[in-house]
Amino acid sequence: MKFHYAFQKIVDLKTNEKHQAEWMLSSAIGKLQAEEKSLHELYELRDEMYRAQEEAVAKRAPVAEVRNIQQYAEYLEQCIHRKRDDIRRAHVNVEKNQKFLTEKMMDEKVWLKAREKSKERFRHASLLREQNELDEMATVRFAIKAR
Repeated sequence: MKFHYAFQKIVDLKTNEKHQAEWMLSSAIGKLQAEEKSLHELYELRDEMYRAQEEAVAKRAPVAEVRNIQQYAEYLEQCIHRKRDDIRRAHVNVEKNQKFLTEKMMDEKVWLKAREKSKERFRHASLLREQNELDEMATVRFAIKAR
């Protein structure tokens, strides 16, 4: 007789929910990393603009050119500020997904533990049944020999 767990579909559902939560966390981490990379690129571009501005001043470039570089650098500062906010939101999203995954892992663990307990009870009942059958056979043999 083979073990069949009555709530196996629930166990499978909980496992699938955990896998989905893992995928969501992975996606959130990927977005966070992309935002951080974008911020790093903005920092590099801003620094490049400040160097270009210093070079333009050193070369006595027209004021309009220096002003254009300055305006673009200020625009990059605004972009950096917005990107920091994006990163903060991405961190919050990662934390939310980590918490969600933890809940799903605990949920799955509860159901897996219940299945293991059920399987152990089944195994114990099977062993008792088998032992009773062996005892019955031994009793019958003893009764036959006693005649």
